[in-house]
Amino acid sequence: MGRRVAIVGAGVSGLAAIRSCLEEGLEPICFERSDDVGGLWKFSERVEEGRASIYPSVFANSSKEMMCFPDFPYPEDFPVFMHNRKLQEYIASFAREKGLLKHIQFETLVSSISKRPDFSTTGQWDVETEKNGKKESAVFDAVMICSGHHVYPNLPKDSFPGLEHFGGQCFHSREYKDPGLWKGKRVLVIGLGNSGSDIAIELSRVAEKVVVSSRSGSWVLSRVWDDGYPWDMVFITRFQTFLKNSLPTAISDWWYMKQMNSKFKHENYGLMPLNGALRKEPVFNDDLPAHILCGRVSIKPNVKKFTETSAIFEDGTVFEAIDCVIFATGYSNAYPFLDDSIIKSRNNEVTLYKGIFPPQLEQSTLAVIGLVQSLGAAIPTTDLQARWATRVIKGTCSLPSRNDMMSDIDEKMGKKLKWFGKSETIQTDYIVYMDELASFIGVKPSIPWLFLTDPRLAVEVFFGPCSPYQFRLVGPGKWPGARNAILTQWDRTLRPTRTRAVGEMQKPSLPTQLFKFLALPLLLLAVFLAWV
Repeated sequence: MGRRVAIVGAGVSGLAAIRSCLEEGLEPICFERSDDVGGLWKFSERVEEGRASIYPSVFANSSKEMMCFPDFPYPEDFPVFMHNRKLQEYIASFAREKGLLKHIQFETLVSSISKRPDFSTTGQWDVETEKNGKKESAVFDAVMICSGHHVYPNLPKDSFPGLEHFGGQCFHSREYKDPGLWKGKRVLVIGLGNSGSDIAIELSRVAEKVVVSSRSGSWVLSRVWDDGYPWDMVFITRFQTFLKNSLPTAISDWWYMKQMNSKFKHENYGLMPLNGALRKEPVFNDDLPAHILCGRVSIKPNVKKFTETSAIFEDGTVFEAIDCVIFATGYSNAYPFLDDSIIKSRNNEVTLYKGIFPPQLEQSTLAVIGLVQSLGAAIPTTDLQARWATRVIKGTCSLPSRNDMMSDIDEKMGKKLKWFGKSETIQTDYIVYMDELASFIGVKPSIPWLFLTDPRLAVEVFFGPCSPYQFRLVGPGKWPGARNAILTQWDRTLRPTRTRAVGEMQKPSLPTQLFKFLALPLLLLAVFLAWV
């Protein structure tokens, strides 16, 4: 083996990092504080310090064909959107099949990562770990941080005057496990993200009253999209991305908001975002609109202040006799084992080149995997990040100068603020980002070349879902099964739903999709020509 690489965390990011190290001939040693792989998706009945925590009813928001490791499809009988237990089963299977478990030291806490005195020339790190009360220190040639960003809860109690006088229970959604504890109670959920919406719906089936308070609103989408197909397989395509990024801003914003409102008018449900044109991550919840219609959940604006028993909202309305307040207010990016200035080197913002490399380091031997957020799935994103990062660590790929990296970060930050807003500094455009990383390592598919050499595949790659297999079609790490996986992805998607087969399998029709997508620009062109 070659250079020794310390990997922090054995979730999907850590497993991607281990596998990429092995593909590049590096020696990975992964430290995982729990006793199993899976990270976020490994459910535990109790909340564990320093680990992500989920509630029992969590389902994936991405469909199985869009969130797999690019050379490891899910079994055909797995449901399209998986319960956390099925996803954990897949993750564990991947670790076994790829021979990754022997490179992981379980129940081992990473307590400190620091530069060695000769870092500027060697790029080496001192990594201190602790297991069963025994501390050890070792030297590594590189470090890959894969511990995720759903560990340290953001609990903004100071933003709510009077909360210190509230007499009921108050906790972060990270601690939520059992809805039965709140049977017959009155519950306020603060935050309209995925967790807040899920918890509100679940509680509404047992609680007396559930109110959700949202500061800025959210787009709420269904996993079931046009014609009953999975949302991401219809929505995340190269063709759609090309149109959205090519149209004038006003038209692109209008089209985006029209798509978000395609199932119901958000303003009628109190859900409309304050700035609807921002591409903030939508909430995926199939039940919330119906529960609002049935009066089981109510949506309110931000809390102005608390009293001992109630919450007064900014519109002057009051929610009385509250038993519990649950803060579904997200998480903070924190790495307590590392000097915070390495990742947040400016204005407490995450300053990483391409969301991976700290630009100010003299040697590019530290990479952060999984600290980006997009409309696409995490698994293929972390896989591609790890593939590029390990090639940089190995020396096969090089990074630009520090000034060039900072200029790129500034440029990208400006676009992010315009597209995603101030609170979404780690948000990114999925296909644009994936193609950018893929181009660095020579695995970005060439659409023109595909149309010349393999038209059938080209049509599926450009107009169909931008599934992970596309990034194992060519170049380093090429998977021989990628082409067939792309051409059969709809078969694997629809098969588990056809438990009562009626007629032929109905796959999406390309002419119908093209008509839907082209109708808008053609209509606008017709109006323009008629006007002039």
